[in-house]
Amino acid sequence: MVKILIVEDELPISELLRISLRKAGYVCTCVFDGMAAADAVERDSYDLILLDVMLPGISGFELMDYIKEHGTPVIFITARNNVNDRVKGLKMGAEDYIIKPFEILELLARVEGVLRRHGKLATVLHVGGLDINTEAMQVTRGGVPITLTRKEYEILLLFAQNPGIVLNKSTIYERVWGGEYPDSTRTVELHIQRLKKKVGWNDCLRAVINMGYRLEV
Repeated sequence: MVKILIVEDELPISELLRISLRKAGYVCTCVFDGMAAADAVERDSYDLILLDVMLPGISGFELMDYIKEHGTPVIFITARNNVNDRVKGLKMGAEDYIIKPFEILELLARVEGVLRRHGKLATVLHVGGLDINTEAMQVTRGGVPITLTRKEYEILLLFAQNPGIVLNKSTIYERVWGGEYPDSTRTVELHIQRLKKKVGWNDCLRAVINMGYRLEV
């Protein structure tokens, strides 16, 4: 199970990160200042650290030197959007640098990308009665293969990696098809209806009125 340390002194942001990452299947620990973060890293091992730059006591940049000794990948999260700060953070060894405010789906995608680069993600997801092999791009239920189109598989994976989160049609279209969502199309709805029938998610992949769709597992 992937363990993530959240180092963020703004409580609403810390809680948003914790809830969103937990729904995505990660185990999270939250600390609120640099010294507590150093203690946490010394006490336990983590697969990823989400690190704010502006922290009480010890800044995120100062803490980065200490974290590097432990070899844990870091994503900086900060309101400081100065190019020099971003370059500094990346040169210090951070995997990524996310500017506040951010979209949760974008953050989850970046977290997933870093974890995948470091070999921290399981290659098989077990969601909603399905086994999804993300390396072979194969889906089975009870050992029986399910044939999906490329777009159906990408939609399935998007929901499997974001259980409990409402995904609107424009987000799904942008992530799967690319580009801006055309209001006149029913492509997303049609693909989701076919997907639900193929994988047996009629009861758990639900439409949320005027919002989008949510996988309830």
